[in-house]
Amino acid sequence: MPDIHAARRARARRKFPLGTDAALITSPANVRYLSGLTSSNAAILLPVTGDGVLATDSRYTGAAQRDSPDLELLVEREVEPALAMLAARRGWRTLAFEAHQMTVERHGELSSLDESLALVPLGRVVEELRMIKDSAELALLAEACAVTCAAVADVLPQIVTGRTERGLAVLLERSMIDHGAESVAFDTIVASGPNGAVPHHSPTQRAFQAGDLITIDCGARCGGYHADMTRTVALGQPAAWQREVYELVAAAQLAGIDAALPGADVVHVDSVARNIIAAAGHGEHFQHGLGHGVGLEVHEAPMIGYGRTGTLHDRVPVTVEPGVYLPGRGGVRIEDTLVVRAGPAGTAVPAQILTTTTKELLVL
Repeated sequence: MPDIHAARRARARRKFPLGTDAALITSPANVRYLSGLTSSNAAILLPVTGDGVLATDSRYTGAAQRDSPDLELLVEREVEPALAMLAARRGWRTLAFEAHQMTVERHGELSSLDESLALVPLGRVVEELRMIKDSAELALLAEACAVTCAAVADVLPQIVTGRTERGLAVLLERSMIDHGAESVAFDTIVASGPNGAVPHHSPTQRAFQAGDLITIDCGARCGGYHADMTRTVALGQPAAWQREVYELVAAAQLAGIDAALPGADVVHVDSVARNIIAAAGHGEHFQHGLGHGVGLEVHEAPMIGYGRTGTLHDRVPVTVEPGVYLPGRGGVRIEDTLVVRAGPAGTAVPAQILTTTTKELLVL
């Protein structure tokens, strides 16, 4: 899709810091967004005017020629120094770089290449552009979410006493691949019983037991775009405290989704859900942010949480994922991937929820 990537590069140029001659794009997700190339070793030199230069090594030459035919191609192993030297040879004296992505060591190497080249921070210019998705991106994200939901539906009947967390995670990841995912979006979380009190628990050989709450956090990746969904289920009839916590988290999640409107401040969206949990006496048991953007990365801008900045916009996909975690007892998290939407003339309309697996407490 050369035209799409060219349009993205044009938008990025308009956000360059004043006085910049060119920008060095090194984040793999940003390189893919601006060029179409998926590579473990690539960078883009993007001047204020004129065509950009894509650098990658010989392993990706064919892919670059296929996916990025409108960019000049430079085949080098050390892509960043090669592009910096090219900028100097072309007389571009002020080179903006992605300071949040580049290490101090790499920056030092670039600084020593040519004393005439001034390095200045670019800022999160491309990440800001990536927040608002086009129709093709949203279609890929919807596909990833549909695959995720289909895989969860496959494995729910296989949640039985004696099966292990790790065993269920393997079944779920295999099902996502069988349903067409190119990969999983992240390492699947399966947390049962007291392990549910750890938000990012790594699945173990713990066997499921009657009376467990089991939290499953998973996602498929399709065309580079990541889904993210969490459901908590009960194995056997839940105790009163388990139902109480589940209903509390469900109410907070619904409130957070309802608040995810165009123009909403991310701190406000977080506080709407967080205040419900805090009012029930569980404020200390919900300490992570309410959600995050999703796209070419599973965690990307905007971040929805206390201490964050920014507002939501039309066509921005985010997650809403409140949780309550009780040490030694267990926990509940419910998460959806949704798309903030605007109606005619920018009016606010309910978000489009892409992860459609039921959020009723399933008793298995």
